[in-house]
Amino acid sequence: MKRSTILILVLFLTACSGGKQSPPSNIDNACAMKSARSSWFKDLRKVERKWGVPDYVILATIHQESKFVSKARTPLKFMLGVIPMGRHSSAYGYAQAIDGTWDWYRNATGNRSAKRHKFRDAVNFMGWYMNESNKRLGISKSDSANQYLAYHQGHTGFKRGSYRSKT
Repeated sequence: MKRSTILILVLFLTACSGGKQSPPSNIDNACAMKSARSSWFKDLRKVERKWGVPDYVILATIHQESKFVSKARTPLKFMLGVIPMGRHSSAYGYAQAIDGTWDWYRNATGNRSAKRHKFRDAVNFMGWYMNESNKRLGISKSDSANQYLAYHQGHTGFKRGSYRSKT
């Protein structure tokens, strides 16, 4: 085999193997996560400086939404129990942001290259969204319960109180 063919094969295999990061082994312990993913906490500090949202609010929301799975998606829907009919929503990534809200964020911030499966982009999105919840709904940035409800239900759903009818 030629060297150039081997080099191309190695580069191809390397490109295909990267990018998927598994969640930390102990997602219920922030201290253990900090030692396993120190870069995440640098990203969280940047978000807190920029948007004023504490790291614990964002971490709690990610824990609930995606369990720290970078490419998390909603389950598939099935017709007759076997025929796949698409997903429940377009929610994707750490933040489980839906397409329309992600587009709103990218347009509002000018961050057109942001990716939902990248931790840095996901937490910046969450900081921005929670800052919007603070401005639009008056929810304190440190109120993790109501920030999560506004995040999960959307601003309109939160205003309507749609979360009250859910478990």
